[in-house]
Amino acid sequence: MYDDIIESEESDICDWQLPLAFMKKRHLEKIEGNTTTETQTWRMKERMKTVSVALVLCLNVGVDPPDVIKTSPCARLECWIDPLATSAQKALEAIGTSLQKQYERWQPRARYKQSLDPTVDEVKKLCTSLRRNSKEERVLFHYNGHGVPKPTTNGEIWVFNKNFTQYIPLSIYDLQTWMGSPSIFVYDCSNAGLILDSFEEFAKQKEQERVIALNHGSTSGRTSVTVPPPAKNCIQLAACGRDELLPMNPELPADLFTSCLSTPIKIALRWFCYHKSKSLVPGVTVELVDKIPGRLNDRRTPLGELNWIFTAITDTIAWNVLPRELFQKLFRQDLLVASLFRNFLLAERIMRSYNCTPISSPQLPPTYQHPMWQAWDLAVDISLSQLPELIEGAEYKHSPFFAEQLTAFQVWLTIGCEGRQPPEQLPIVLQVLLSQVHRLRALDLLGRFLDLGPWAVSLALSVGIFPYVLKLLQSSARELRHLLVFIWAKILAVDRACKADLVKDTGHKYFLSVLADPYMPAQHRTMAAFVLAMIAEDYKPGQEAALQCNVIAICLEQLNDQHPLLRQWLAVCLGRVWTKYDAARWCGVRSGAHENLYRLLTDPVPEVRAAAVYALGTFIGSRGEKTDHGTNIDHNVGMTLISVAQDGSPIVRKELVVALYQLIIKFESQFASVARHAMEEESQLSPTGVATTPGGWLLVHDSGRSNVPSRLLNSAISTGSGDSGTLPSASPKLPRIPSSSSLTGNVGGHSNIYVQIWAVMLQLASDPYPGVKQNAQALVNEINLKATMTMKQLPNRIKEERRRTSSELSNTTSVSSLEESFSSDQSDGTPQNGESPPTLLPARPIIPGGGAANTYHSYQFPRTRKLFAKGPEMTVEEVSDVTRDKVPVNTQFTEWCSRYFAQSVMKPPVEMDPYSPIHQAREWRFVRNRRVREEAKTQALKTASRPLNDQIFVNKNQGVPVAVKFHPFVPNVVVADREGVCVWNWENGERLNYFTNGNEKGSNITSMGFMNSHDITLLYTGTDSGSVRIWKHYLCEDNNPVQIVTAWQALTEMLQSTRGSGMVLDWEQESGILLASGDVRVIRVWDTQKELCLQDIPTGADSCVTSLACDSMGRSLLIAGCGDGSLRLYDRRLAPTESRVMTLREHTSWVTNVYLQRGSGGDGKIISASVAGDIRFWDPRFTESVKLINSFPELTALAVHTETNVFACGYSGTNSQQLISVYSTAGDALSHIKYYDGFIGQRIGPVSCLAFHPHRHHLAAGSRDSFLSIYSTDKKR
Repeated sequence: MYDDIIESEESDICDWQLPLAFMKKRHLEKIEGNTTTETQTWRMKERMKTVSVALVLCLNVGVDPPDVIKTSPCARLECWIDPLATSAQKALEAIGTSLQKQYERWQPRARYKQSLDPTVDEVKKLCTSLRRNSKEERVLFHYNGHGVPKPTTNGEIWVFNKNFTQYIPLSIYDLQTWMGSPSIFVYDCSNAGLILDSFEEFAKQKEQERVIALNHGSTSGRTSVTVPPPAKNCIQLAACGRDELLPMNPELPADLFTSCLSTPIKIALRWFCYHKSKSLVPGVTVELVDKIPGRLNDRRTPLGELNWIFTAITDTIAWNVLPRELFQKLFRQDLLVASLFRNFLLAERIMRSYNCTPISSPQLPPTYQHPMWQAWDLAVDISLSQLPELIEGAEYKHSPFFAEQLTAFQVWLTIGCEGRQPPEQLPIVLQVLLSQVHRLRALDLLGRFLDLGPWAVSLALSVGIFPYVLKLLQSSARELRHLLVFIWAKILAVDRACKADLVKDTGHKYFLSVLADPYMPAQHRTMAAFVLAMIAEDYKPGQEAALQCNVIAICLEQLNDQHPLLRQWLAVCLGRVWTKYDAARWCGVRSGAHENLYRLLTDPVPEVRAAAVYALGTFIGSRGEKTDHGTNIDHNVGMTLISVAQDGSPIVRKELVVALYQLIIKFESQFASVARHAMEEESQLSPTGVATTPGGWLLVHDSGRSNVPSRLLNSAISTGSGDSGTLPSASPKLPRIPSSSSLTGNVGGHSNIYVQIWAVMLQLASDPYPGVKQNAQALVNEINLKATMTMKQLPNRIKEERRRTSSELSNTTSVSSLEESFSSDQSDGTPQNGESPPTLLPARPIIPGGGAANTYHSYQFPRTRKLFAKGPEMTVEEVSDVTRDKVPVNTQFTEWCSRYFAQSVMKPPVEMDPYSPIHQAREWRFVRNRRVREEAKTQALKTASRPLNDQIFVNKNQGVPVAVKFHPFVPNVVVADREGVCVWNWENGERLNYFTNGNEKGSNITSMGFMNSHDITLLYTGTDSGSVRIWKHYLCEDNNPVQIVTAWQALTEMLQSTRGSGMVLDWEQESGILLASGDVRVIRVWDTQKELCLQDIPTGADSCVTSLACDSMGRSLLIAGCGDGSLRLYDRRLAPTESRVMTLREHTSWVTNVYLQRGSGGDGKIISASVAGDIRFWDPRFTESVKLINSFPELTALAVHTETNVFACGYSGTNSQQLISVYSTAGDALSHIKYYDGFIGQRIGPVSCLAFHPHRHHLAAGSRDSFLSIYSTDKKR
């Protein structure tokens, strides 16, 4: 019992530790850029500046207006000046000067004009003059009406006549006309809300007049129609509502609203003393507050620090309360407007305490009770409590406000949950960036916030973080480098338009210095490379700036870095720097950049290989002037790239299609000629003879070409067709056939280069992965179309040229030149530079490394050929315009790579979170696995002595089964026929799904199995054309359709035969190794993590490989059963040519299957069976079998149970020999499932495949009559 518990726990641990194949982001995500682009609401479409200010003061000092009854005592101070302390005129001038100085602190560069106790004409002259000089910029109109009557309901304010004997009304309508827009109006008077109401009504009236005037001018044709100026884009601030009077408290200034707008700290401290200080800081008086030391613009002083805190708090309140667009307009568009609205928030708080409500247009929501005002009261309290000691000379203790707010921000980042409200402290983090004391911590927290995703970046940019982090790039502080690089990587991943600002401020040099610093960690250099790549992306100034700073040499020095993400982005950066930029390309040539990038084509990380292909593709995609040296380099790069066609990753091959397309377009005429000759040869192709080798291999002889093998598609073994009554008994021999056509051997120079590259493009056009195939087909179709158009139109052009030039003396030259061109196209395709494509191209493209491609490429484009036959009425130029728009020249791979930085890189993967749904689902699956294992052991103990002949499932399949597999942990059985895969639930007999495999024309499925069966299961299929496909959602659960995860050409030299085994696959979950062999002379070892071929192990046999087995524990022993009856043992630790360590030849016929037992149970570790019916047990230490069991002849299938010492054999003879035998490894026959005659007799067809359940005592059998049966020892199960 204790041993069972230990074993169960070990299996659970094993499930958690087993690697998962094809579950990376490149397999689970669609390769595309960000689908949801964040709108750039933070970047103002137009920056405005208030350049002119009109200060209109209607005070009439000493004379109160008739409609206002003032209290006694009453508020008297105007701009902190007592108007009754001096003469009226001097007081008026002093107040005007003081108000101007107060405004100048917020906008020192504006043009200020005072109008003291003016008339209507003076106001008109002032406003029109300022508007004329300001042009399209903003003008501020400040109106103080404390000495005139209240505004009227008719929309009028009051000024004076020249003698100050009368109050003269001034219409708001006229004021709108004189001021124009954009403008800002400040009204400091009682009943100011009336002005806002009238302003809105007049604005609507004026807009209607504009529309009428414009319509009248357009209908009458007159150009001199007077159009009223627009009244939009105007901002208004009013001191109180339409029925409210200004406060008259003698403790307050008379212009309380103006004081709040222009001297906020002074009035805020005074108001604090009036309302709060008695209980909070007793002993601090108004007189003492006026003596607070420091300057407003010096944050190190008490007064400056309070001003800094006030700015942070009002910004925070506005950002948290206002809509984003309104916040940008009022607080980020114009410095003076932003200052006035910050101070307006204070005015609302103070004046509401005196029953007065300031209003604005646009209207703001109430903010006077926002919680951040309590933080302001605390900061003022802490500061004022030190005031008595400060006056006596004590040292000032800085406020803990910013440190505490950063702590609150940190708590939000640490404890907050998903879907939470944005942190209200974000604007405060912006202010803290200005402080060297808190800067490091603020940048760290800001980086953590930006890492939450694009929404966080957009929020930070909307606050106004951009100019601050841009300015910080001028800092030389080394401790900020990694933080700034991280922040900028996040910003550029979301908003690529920021690169223009970086280049303008030479910020790119900062990231070049980080990238060139060998002491910087690799992850920070990766981010620097990403930033530089973004700067150079489709931005010529960025490319030029990066090139001038030697970015190519810096990147090349680090291409061999151990960090794969750094290698990837260095390659992308190089590719973007020289994209359509010839100077950078030649700089790369001088530095040997292309040769350095060659090494990355075999990198263990697929993304790095794809990035290298992308960089080489843009390298040869230059459209500069052609030179011999440049052409040779392009050819060299192209010939190097074609080796990538055998890469196992589709993202690499998709980049290869685009890269080769760059080269094909560059040498379009040469490739068009190659394509034309290929089509011509294909149309004339007819085999002259067929010969068959003794081993059953078919040779097709073509005149003028060497032998090209062609595999027959109706092999009895690979398809299990019921009409074949014979099985191979002799050993088929593989003919030694040259792997390349005589075409490529008979031509040389550049022509051979074009042929090989075009052959690779044709191979990619029949790629098993749909994305690669579609792109390549579009590109090949484009070239084929142009080639056909040229071929059809050139004779007509010659005739037309002859007619046109028949009367000219130069006709001989022009016609002969066209004839030479035409003849060269028809014969050797020689372009103007003298490079001659070959006269022939094999219908099946030659692939690097030797073999012929899977299908005739003419099969890929039948519709195009029919279209050509009709003779399309299009010119070559028109074809170029049409096809170039449809051809995909961007795979979005680099955009997809950029998404890495837009997403969280600090947050651990979701599957690592024990509370995440993904992790809990995995845990449930592993518990299920343990339960299935335990139930299977219990069942095995109960049914060990029972015969395995109870049929618990039978159903007719879609086609003849060629492979069958049980899922280890769910009641599903998967059966493959020639064309597709069917999934059954063997418990209830329901068919769950059927899908086609998408085979190449004429090819069939020959292998099938599960990957990651302990977790998220994938299904792999292999065809006799050498392609492997990996599928997910094969059950179509949760309405998820079947999807192809990846596909590649696992074998490229498949030889066609009447008795071939197709492709044989064996999967090792523990190591992620996929072994592939079959109708080839090698065993190819694929690493699914790297998606690369690790090695080719020569079989050393002249026959096909029929089965494979490997030691998943030691991971070194490999066994291959062959068609000649031999078993060949290989040690994968040795060199490929020396890896075959033993050959066992006791079988005399086709090896049906070979199995390698785990552990040391039984008489031997290897079990093999042949068609002749002999089952042999082997010990790899000896050259002779240790046991022999003779069963029936015509043995077609062998299955061994992984948990018990039982194996089964299937036969396909006559009715009496159509049976399944079950044996123990000791040689005892346990049961026979036979064909019985009679009405109720059990029927069993010729067996085509067998499979045991990995844990339960179930046996699945597929027969050639398309039936699938499952047998068990217990009918209930």
